[in-house]
Amino acid sequence: MDTKLFSKALTKFGFGLIIVFLLLFIPAGSLYYLNGWLFIALLFIPMFIAGIIMFTKSPELLKRRLNAKEEEAEQKIVILISGIMFLLAFVLAGLNFRFGWFHLPTMVIIIASIIFLISYIMYSEVLRENMYLSRTVEVSENQKVVDTGLYGLVRHPMYTSTIFLFLSMPLILDSIFSFIIMLIYPIIIIFRIKNEEKVLEQELEGYKEYKEKVKYKIMPFIW
Repeated sequence: MDTKLFSKALTKFGFGLIIVFLLLFIPAGSLYYLNGWLFIALLFIPMFIAGIIMFTKSPELLKRRLNAKEEEAEQKIVILISGIMFLLAFVLAGLNFRFGWFHLPTMVIIIASIIFLISYIMYSEVLRENMYLSRTVEVSENQKVVDTGLYGLVRHPMYTSTIFLFLSMPLILDSIFSFIIMLIYPIIIIFRIKNEEKVLEQELEGYKEYKEKVKYKIMPFIW
């Protein structure tokens, strides 16, 4: 067993859990923020299971997923803006609970939870199909173009899944204000894809031909 990889993965998981917990429950001012607990369960239980599967079945993929250090200057800006967006969204959700500004219908929260889980399944399928996926914009040694499964429909199915994941998050948290903040995410993704495709065209053999074959970036018949 790769104890160093296991330790790094467990540390990042625990750190992420603590950060999300603090960002939600300190502004909420109460541990009775049930939507906060629901979100944590929906996010971290599947994440833990996926991490165990990657650790046992594909440790190299797990290593790439744990690497969050961007080298591209444009992507560093994207990461910074994304971090601020999540910070504001989580804090606003907690404050919305504390002060009772606005509450969503229960059915909206249920539907958002279902969308979140379906998007997580899609995200997992993308990881299964593309063993070269990294959290950073880079081309790995011996990397090949993947054009089957979801990659046969759109060029960036991971971003498709994360858009639905991130837009459903604030609805699960019962915060329309956080949802408005998270609408920034699709715009961020547009800029990230523009830079990412430039790198892939230059460094990944066969990517230009793949672009000709699969026309849409994240949404079939739309974009």
